[in-house]
Amino acid sequence: MSQEFHRIKRLPPYVFAEVNALKSTARAAGQDIIDFGMGNPDQPPPKHVIDKLVETLGDPRVHRYSTSRGIPGLRRALCRYYGERFDVDLDPEREVIVTLGSKEGLANLAQAITSPGDIILAPNPSYPIHAFGFIIAGAAIRSIPMGPEFDFLEQLERAVRHSVPRPSALVLNYPSNPTAEVVDLDFYGAVVDFCRDHGIYVISDLAYAEVYFDEQPPPSILQVPGARDIAVEFTSLSKTYSMPGWRIGFCVGNPDLVAALGRVKSYLDYGAFTPIQVAATAALNGPQDCVEEMRQRYRSRRDVLVSGLAAAGWPIPSPPATMFCWAPLPEALREMGSLEFSKLLLQEAQVAVAPGIGFGEYGEGFVRLGLVENEQRTRQAVRNIKSFLRSSGIGPEDAKVRNIAS
Repeated sequence: MSQEFHRIKRLPPYVFAEVNALKSTARAAGQDIIDFGMGNPDQPPPKHVIDKLVETLGDPRVHRYSTSRGIPGLRRALCRYYGERFDVDLDPEREVIVTLGSKEGLANLAQAITSPGDIILAPNPSYPIHAFGFIIAGAAIRSIPMGPEFDFLEQLERAVRHSVPRPSALVLNYPSNPTAEVVDLDFYGAVVDFCRDHGIYVISDLAYAEVYFDEQPPPSILQVPGARDIAVEFTSLSKTYSMPGWRIGFCVGNPDLVAALGRVKSYLDYGAFTPIQVAATAALNGPQDCVEEMRQRYRSRRDVLVSGLAAAGWPIPSPPATMFCWAPLPEALREMGSLEFSKLLLQEAQVAVAPGIGFGEYGEGFVRLGLVENEQRTRQAVRNIKSFLRSSGIGPEDAKVRNIAS
């Protein structure tokens, strides 16, 4: 029996699947693929976190069902983090909930607050769940173009003015995946003022709060006075402590939105495995030198990749934050588009990247490179890309490539 399911029909083909299929085929054929395609940390979590997990596993009581909202100690640890990092005082009972990673939290919040036909404002390009979590829930998405050529607040005002019905929520993500763009507290203040005036909730994704390379750390929207009247924020331990497979994240802020998420989650899960939550508590409460080591590791990889590609004839911007470089295609190859360029780079240079079109229409013309390979592998990738560019008639002296930086 052939059946077209309504919600599935609203999801386009997964762009990244084409590159992933080619990557799997190449590896099956014995090729050494250097994979910059996924933001998947290559280092283990800190030793004291793993030790706490192992220790907790020995307690026979922890193997029962956990609690969907998260164990109290982990919620209190997250409150402590927000107090020390952002000077934001959270109530662990009403304003904090533990999620199975930010992705699950965003999708379940979308189910909790979205009615069919609601309009949600989402950045474009953006991490796919920011738009598609709400599309799955039945919403219509109005994109807010992102990039240096756009004034975000101007685009936001325009989107609200031309939307019927009025948008119910705005999704933000800074530092941004995929563009690595950062904003300051004044930006958040302007967004909060605008959205409060128009009755729009704000959902902030702060997953890369600790992956920054400038002296000034990224702020939280909850630092804005009154932000909790309309805003929640998602954070994650995945990148900060190299714990992506552990699936531990948080939603904090507006108590009504937190409660709505908790109501949906109570029907869907019993929370993360208790030993993982205990170990996550140890990550937040324990020594934080591992976080600075993480930043130094990604900074060093960033510098190797950016300087190496510039020398190879492909200058790309140096990201101020996140574990990604957002790279415009070499001008001589721009017409082929980001998906075909990504496939060609995989086939000819054995380097996997994420095509920008997978992050939305305004991502076309770019690829995202993850800083997830060590420096030696990164240098090898640069050599492979340099050979590929030369075979395509592009080199360090190519005028078209140099124009990208201008």
